[in-house]
Amino acid sequence: MSRVLIVGAGLTGSLCACLLRRELPNKANIVVWDKSRGAGGRMSTSRSPNDPSCTVDLGAQYISATPYYARIHSSFYKELLAQDILKPLVAPVEGMMLKEEGIVNYVTPHGVSSIVKHYLKESAGAEVLYDRHVTHIHRKDAGWEVCHKGGAPERFDIVVLTMPVPQILQLQGDVESLMGENQRRMLEAVSYSSRYALGLFYKADTRIDILWAAKYISSNPCIRFIAIDDKKRNLASKNCVPAVVVHSSVPFGIQHLEEEKDAVQPIILEELEKVMPELPQPDSIKCQKWRYSQPPLAPTLNDTLAEARGSGQRPNRW
Repeated sequence: MSRVLIVGAGLTGSLCACLLRRELPNKANIVVWDKSRGAGGRMSTSRSPNDPSCTVDLGAQYISATPYYARIHSSFYKELLAQDILKPLVAPVEGMMLKEEGIVNYVTPHGVSSIVKHYLKESAGAEVLYDRHVTHIHRKDAGWEVCHKGGAPERFDIVVLTMPVPQILQLQGDVESLMGENQRRMLEAVSYSSRYALGLFYKADTRIDILWAAKYISSNPCIRFIAIDDKKRNLASKNCVPAVVVHSSVPFGIQHLEEEKDAVQPIILEELEKVMPELPQPDSIKCQKWRYSQPPLAPTLNDTLAEARGSGQRPNRW
């Protein structure tokens, strides 16, 4: 039985594991590694440190399916809708620009990471391990020896890399020798936009009286997108705990990319107060730096599911 390593437990990695299990139910020993502490990648959902029922999506905000991709990926959409993982986006989003007629937008009531967790669950029997930061990949006979920080090397027959291109190019070992000059040049030309995201968590009795569920901001140099996350996901329960997500603009993200998150967070909060002075003080805050947010001209979730959008920029790796 072939031993297959998938590096990355985001959407691409989880769906790859799921499809391998479905197509080769008894022919592959599937292992998934991710350098983070949990699944999701840029489709991550974070919980309040004070109330685990209060969650916020810091990466992808909603899924946009064009007519073409809705048709060719119809089985995926039917599966996710039948499991209540996807629901149509019905809440008002101010400033949303539809790039194409017939696009249907979806939200994830249980957080966008629920898509990734669903596919990992469907890859039944796959060994999913976190805190596995791959550093070296060496060719060994007909297989591969993969090294990660703080652990012994392991052998695999097949290795699938699903992380951002710059992280692939940083790998040591024999990966570089497998690339032709033109291929490497093309990979090196891939650029990613960068941004920051803030998750604002509130106490259960907090009221946020805003008419819209999400809004694209065009008049602030720092902030590009704001969502009342529970309202965006159409969580109407009285027991629902409110949370707000704020995405920075790409120019702001690039300008402050090498700064510490603790230094950038107050700047975003100061700008947020200018945009929404009526917003209550949160119970806790999480700041996320997305160094590899999205490649401007690369394919998106279309390669795996459909286009996903977050922050109001181009349809991209959100």
